[in-house]
Amino acid sequence: MRPFRRRGEEVVARLVDAEADIVTLLLDQLEQLLTADRADTGGDPVVERLFPAGHAGDPEVAADYRELTEDGLRTGKAADLATVRATLPPDGGEVRLDPEQARAWLRTTNDLRLALGTRLGITAETEPPDDPSSDEGQQLAVYYWLTAVQGSLVDALAGGRGGRW
Repeated sequence: MRPFRRRGEEVVARLVDAEADIVTLLLDQLEQLLTADRADTGGDPVVERLFPAGHAGDPEVAADYRELTEDGLRTGKAADLATVRATLPPDGGEVRLDPEQARAWLRTTNDLRLALGTRLGITAETEPPDDPSSDEGQQLAVYYWLTAVQGSLVDALAGGRGGRW
């Protein structure tokens, strides 16, 4: 991947085909979570992470908060996901994003990292696995790659703000 860089009013990066495939796969998995029936995802730690409780100490307040906010959050996440899909070159290549698209990518890469990190049980103490070619090693590599994608996007957005972003 060539990291995101500011080019005029846009941010631009380049993904190889395997990276575009990974993003597509992760988007498919996130979309499944966002469109699943709530009854089917109740108690799923990833869903809990993506839609956190509004109040940790009072289950009734938390349930009321979720009822008031979850549909709007799901709709916003789905719209961001659709923007990422629309701007992702399916076979790799250049990604060119205007300010709104860049913010959608930022929110979606955050959701992807939260979901993957939750599934993998990543904490501040997580260390690289002994065998990087293991399933766990490969999944951690994807997590850290997403972190780099998100970081380059943040840097590109922050580097040329000029009050317009």
